[in-house]
Amino acid sequence: MQSNSRRSFLRQLSLGAGIIGAGSAFAAEKPIQGFEDTKTTLDKDKVWKPFSDRKVRVGIVGYGVCRFGAAFGFQNHPNVEIVAVSDLIPSQCQGLAKAVGCAKTYPSLEELVKDDNIEAVFVATDAPSHARHCMEVMNHGKHVACAVPSAFGSLEEADQLFETVKRTSMNYMLFETTTFRPDCYAMRNIFEAGDFGRMLYSEGEYYHYMEKPIDSFKGWRIGLPPQFYPTHSNAYLTGVTGESFTEVSCMGIPSVVDHLQPGNNVYKNPFGTEVALLRTSSGGMARMAVSWDTPGYHGEVGRVRGDKGSMRGTNFQGLKKIPAETLAKAPLPPGVGAGGHGGSHGYLMNEFVHSILQERKPLVDIAWGLNMTVAGIVAHQSAMKDGELLKIPQYSFG
Repeated sequence: MQSNSRRSFLRQLSLGAGIIGAGSAFAAEKPIQGFEDTKTTLDKDKVWKPFSDRKVRVGIVGYGVCRFGAAFGFQNHPNVEIVAVSDLIPSQCQGLAKAVGCAKTYPSLEELVKDDNIEAVFVATDAPSHARHCMEVMNHGKHVACAVPSAFGSLEEADQLFETVKRTSMNYMLFETTTFRPDCYAMRNIFEAGDFGRMLYSEGEYYHYMEKPIDSFKGWRIGLPPQFYPTHSNAYLTGVTGESFTEVSCMGIPSVVDHLQPGNNVYKNPFGTEVALLRTSSGGMARMAVSWDTPGYHGEVGRVRGDKGSMRGTNFQGLKKIPAETLAKAPLPPGVGAGGHGGSHGYLMNEFVHSILQERKPLVDIAWGLNMTVAGIVAHQSAMKDGELLKIPQYSFG
């Protein structure tokens, strides 16, 4: 679905920027929401220039129902060599190996990380295992990229993950797709240029109707508390400004969907929709919503308001005109598609690879990842306490 605001944005960029299409691993079948073939904004005046001929040796783990292991295009990057892959289910392991063109497989992540030829691992396993798996990777001296969220319902596990990154000094990057959607990407550039001014208010919404839960390893999506999966909405603050959330009051709306009844899921979760009102680290406010049981338009959308300008979707209004090239993305390496989730997949993967080659922290580092994730964990706690105002832990290397 293409909104009017998105069509307007693309018309705005038509003179100074082009559109790059996205490859999809699901072209032959109806994709899961977010994996649709996607287009993204591209600055035609820029060309991709290689800065290194080194190849990062990568292992990939996870090829479940979302096929995430192959979806971000590591196998197509000129600076990547896929050394080995793994999935606990043999048929899925073989499917991943075929999809990324890799002959070497391991029966588990725990075995793969022992391979000394691998220097970085993409963790695309089940969400409840993300933090544990990423810690295992870094404890074996390897950089790690991870599908969202960073942690799953546990503040203690979030703290352990943060301490592991600090102790090992390995690169950690969360593949939060909103951060490279055209609107959030443009918002970040505008904010960094100072054209929003002080961020007063932001909104993020992640709507994914699930009358029946998407299949998942050990059924982890059945009855999933909405704010356990908050980063697609929370990125409309953190992914724009780098700010965090300091306190939250969240209201939950009871659901009529069967798996979102307290007796029908292991989380004892009664809510299909959770809407959080949050204070931000700069003293602003934010409203972040996640919902599984509201049919209609779907996806990730956001709005931001500063004291110099505002942006809704991809329409900026402010005290000055923003050049189109400020809003368009730089090109990816030849053969690397922008991918799904608003043309974000290839850009996330490329950022992770470049962070290793350039020996710098990646954009969506552990602090960003946890600040987006943990705000949702505490938000669900608040919803279960009828909106009680709760403090949110903070993560920073400052």
